[in-house]
Amino acid sequence: MPEKNWQFELEEYIRQGEPERAEKSEAWQTAIGLQAVDGLKTSDYLLDTAKDHIEGIITIDEAQKRIYSYYEQRTTRTKIENETKEADIVSARITELLGEKAFQFSPAEWITIHRRLFEDVFDHAGQIRKYNISKKEWVLNGESVIYADFNSIKDTLDYDFATEKQFSYEELSVEASVKHLAKFASDIWQIHPFGEGNTRATAVFMIKYMKTFGFRVNNDAFRENSWYFRNALVRANYNDLQKGIHSTTKYLELFFSNLLLGTNYELKNRCMHVDFVDETVFQSARSETPKCQIDTLDCTLEEMAVLDLIKKNPSVKQAELAEQTGKSVRSIKRIIDSLKEKQYIRRVDGKRYGKWEVLV
Repeated sequence: MPEKNWQFELEEYIRQGEPERAEKSEAWQTAIGLQAVDGLKTSDYLLDTAKDHIEGIITIDEAQKRIYSYYEQRTTRTKIENETKEADIVSARITELLGEKAFQFSPAEWITIHRRLFEDVFDHAGQIRKYNISKKEWVLNGESVIYADFNSIKDTLDYDFATEKQFSYEELSVEASVKHLAKFASDIWQIHPFGEGNTRATAVFMIKYMKTFGFRVNNDAFRENSWYFRNALVRANYNDLQKGIHSTTKYLELFFSNLLLGTNYELKNRCMHVDFVDETVFQSARSETPKCQIDTLDCTLEEMAVLDLIKKNPSVKQAELAEQTGKSVRSIKRIIDSLKEKQYIRRVDGKRYGKWEVLV
């Protein structure tokens, strides 16, 4: 039986234009795509279950129970089915987490996300590792990133999160903000607090964190480039000065730009390999691929988020913007005034019954 094209089938719900189905489809696409960071693939059964959830036939809780039941009933499973079990279970859990608005920026939240993703999958779900680790990486010719010593994990987590919490994005350009978010993701990933599942837990945590800024995360990035995401994290945390190899976040910044700004950089894993020397390929990927215009505007993160929502719905009210961004109406009014002053938007057809016109 031929394998189903999950990307094509789930993308159809977005093309249909129904918001609730589109949102669910985007979550499933991100969740399924993320399994590639550990070389896992989901089953056709999961795709059928995802479609029933998207169409409202079952809830996300019922979807998870259905997947559990499917594997419990199959007492004799092939090797491939054993490999898909983890991917199916974790995909459904990622979808559930991405559908929840609740979020707290803290190491405890990251640990909770890991536990919820991998409970009954890993014995150590939600537990800080008590041993040191190394992992052979293709992109490093079999070498490993130096991860945090297990004795320092808690202190390092506390330090990185406290530093980020004190960091102010106010008046920071969108491009600078995205670079900073990429660096923060790189730093906490390097800690690698868990025995396994660090990259998937990091991705879910960062998606939920970035949504607090009002970002609408582009599911295409994780759907199509999860393996690139992991390799970019590796390159952001590896040095071999004798060979002239320096840690760099430039690859991760390309990924985050596609993820958050809707740019269309071509992401090539081979360009990140430590033996790859043709730097012009990297440069052409940056220069020849047109950037999304919003990336070049003189906007702060919060202004960009509001501008993006206005572009999607020119009739949106300030109260609706406040609800969608999690900000107060007073803050939204301030942001609107700033966008009008910069001549990025203007009100047409009256204050009460009019709509916004985006001028950029």
